[in-house]
Amino acid sequence: MRPSQLILTLSCPDRRGIVLAVARAIADGDGNIVDSQQFGDPDTGIFFMRVHFADEADAGIDAWRAALSPVAEEFSMTWELHDAGHRPRILVAVSREGHCLNDLLYRWRSGAIPGEVVAVASTVGDHEALVAGYGLPYHRLPGPEADRAERDRALLAHVDEHGAELVVLARYMQILGPEACAALAGRAINIHHSFLPSFRGARPYAQAHARGVKLIGATAHYVTDALDEGPIIEQEVARVDHAHSVAELARVGRDVECAALARAVRWHVEHRVLLHGDRTVVFR
Repeated sequence: MRPSQLILTLSCPDRRGIVLAVARAIADGDGNIVDSQQFGDPDTGIFFMRVHFADEADAGIDAWRAALSPVAEEFSMTWELHDAGHRPRILVAVSREGHCLNDLLYRWRSGAIPGEVVAVASTVGDHEALVAGYGLPYHRLPGPEADRAERDRALLAHVDEHGAELVVLARYMQILGPEACAALAGRAINIHHSFLPSFRGARPYAQAHARGVKLIGATAHYVTDALDEGPIIEQEVARVDHAHSVAELARVGRDVECAALARAVRWHVEHRVLLHGDRTVVFR
């Protein structure tokens, strides 16, 4: 039988001996490193590391936590240890535009996203048939006319109901309040076009067309109470020119939104994203 796989992620003040200490602790416990990535930020002096290793001793995750704790304490690490075989539970929230939802469901069903989509929540009923085709529950949320706090409570109730470990706002066109942002800190990903802050509000592609933009972009980021300003996980761009109509710009925009969001979700569930203040370190 293949030994179980574990993923260690850590950050700490950078100093000599971190990699050696981690590798030695894993080797001493009869673990075998499959993949290791690291980054030392010269501006902040913080060191980041992701280690994927096989538990060849079949010791179990709790035993490994105990074995790695002395190293973590010695180097003042912020660290997490994950079972690589665990498929994080994902709840997708969506409004009227369904392109990101459709893309995520297809990638999940085809195995391209190693998580488990457990439910979809929406302020509209437009996507109920699509979601039913995947055998998933579809929850209606209070619409834009409802109180934001009431809508947030309904969303968080479904998160708790399904034990969701990640919430993906797949063109969910509602602003989360401070309490919801706090409850979902580090485990909610949003996607939006990258015209901000130049083209805000309604019809951003029409505004961009009027200004003759040459790049269409999308940004996937963690949700914070600073609107659309959370730590960026991934961005995607595509070139356009004068021949693109407003409708064609929007089509390109939908494509780059799907690509950026899918990569961000996959990297998150694979524990490749480490928070670094208002930034992220992504081990791809």
